[in-house]
Amino acid sequence: MGKGIFITGTGTDIGKTYVTALLIKKMRDMGMNAGYYKGVLSGAKNISESDAGYVNDLAQIGQEPETLVSYLYENAVSPHFASKLEGNPVELNQIKRDFIHVSEKYDYVVVEGSGGIVCPIRYDDEAHIFLEDIIKNLELDTLIVANAGLGTINAVVLTVEYMRQKNIGIKGIIMNHYTGTILQKDNIKMIEALTGLPVISLVAPNDEELTIDPTMLSEIFKEK
Repeated sequence: MGKGIFITGTGTDIGKTYVTALLIKKMRDMGMNAGYYKGVLSGAKNISESDAGYVNDLAQIGQEPETLVSYLYENAVSPHFASKLEGNPVELNQIKRDFIHVSEKYDYVVVEGSGGIVCPIRYDDEAHIFLEDIIKNLELDTLIVANAGLGTINAVVLTVEYMRQKNIGIKGIIMNHYTGTILQKDNIKMIEALTGLPVISLVAPNDEELTIDPTMLSEIFKEK
């Protein structure tokens, strides 16, 4: 079965989808047989018009649309609320089965999360499921996508500390919207100092390729 990594972020609209697409594109350009999976997606009418469809197109995966996402909700709200509005609540067993199915076809699978790390996926009388439960269910380490600008130190440190309390492995951090300002460079130094984690890539606005050291890329997918 293929190796995987889980992409989460410090919040909603931080650029996880864009960074995920660039990461998979980079991997495929390097000859790595990489695919995509997202357990839960809200805010789209169909797969082709969703974040998953965007990744499939930008990274030129050519993956069957029905394998990209397990649960699709039209309402652009948290998954737990979308499922209350639309029905079809998330089942962890279904997500695991679908992830395994994708992993059987691709040597590497990049899994995109929903929102930030404290994202309720299902919250009803039968089950309380959060994003962290999906990560643990799939037994994956993570990468954190963060904004390079003002306020990111607090957001990253809080995200990292929460994930460490939940015993979730973190391989590194990718900074999005990077333009090379003095503030952003200091943010990187402070984040690495306070978390002990490496910033493995810097993504500028409208970048068409992810810049990452090949050795670091291999480290991301190293077996535990």
